[in-house]
Amino acid sequence: MSSLRIRGRVRRVTVANSADGVAVAYDDFGTGEPALLVLTGWCSNRARWAPVVEILSERRRAVSLEWRGHGDSAPAPSDFGVDEMLGDALAVIEASGLDTFVPCAASHSGWVAIELYRRMPERVPLLVHADWMVLEPPGPYMDVIRMLQSPETWPAARDKLFQIWQADTDSPEIRRALDAMDVHDEDMWMRSGRVIEGSYVEHGSPLRYLSELDSPPPVLHVYGQPRSDEYLAAQREFASEHDWFHVEQVSAHSHFSMIEAPREVADAIERFVSAQA
Repeated sequence: MSSLRIRGRVRRVTVANSADGVAVAYDDFGTGEPALLVLTGWCSNRARWAPVVEILSERRRAVSLEWRGHGDSAPAPSDFGVDEMLGDALAVIEASGLDTFVPCAASHSGWVAIELYRRMPERVPLLVHADWMVLEPPGPYMDVIRMLQSPETWPAARDKLFQIWQADTDSPEIRRALDAMDVHDEDMWMRSGRVIEGSYVEHGSPLRYLSELDSPPPVLHVYGQPRSDEYLAAQREFASEHDWFHVEQVSAHSHFSMIEAPREVADAIERFVSAQA
């Protein structure tokens, strides 16, 4: 197992055992409440959030985990989805002794973040989502997600996603993030497609699901891609009608705002947490 290095501090990987016995790896940096529980996306590892965690951990505690079958966590013993990922997060919460915390979720790990709020609203005062399709997904996007589920078409779908996510950026850090995703096999990529589509089918969209809760928490969506005026305007319109929702677009052009614009993402999260918590 390896560990992340943040501003000269090295924290060895700590392991929590999920309810079904899977060892889940996490790092724990900084002090200060409320803490942040950092969740990465499908086929990513905790290095995706590392530049932002480095900045945020100067002011508050940040616990960053990796899902089963990802990074330093143990392989998944069987198929899994949001329920098992929720179990992984709960194991880390218990093992690390988190009390009040703010889930900061990349992409579709946002479904886990919402479930954490539903399970323990008294301990989760806020939610932060990063780089997520928070509105109803467009048809072409779902077409790619469906292609991702087929043994014949998943490589083409993955490559299409890589092309979209990288956009016009060309940096060693983003290439490393894509390389880390590329190590996953067809089982993981097809699983991600099934789970992603299933969540949208069940809930419609993240914002619809959140708006149906009895008392939604304050929510921040911070993102760079897509650079679409219509997408930003739609979120701002939703925010004008739902005072619990906040959106901030940063200067990143890629899908990896926390890699491309870590200071902007960290500052947006810190402003939101400081103002709301």
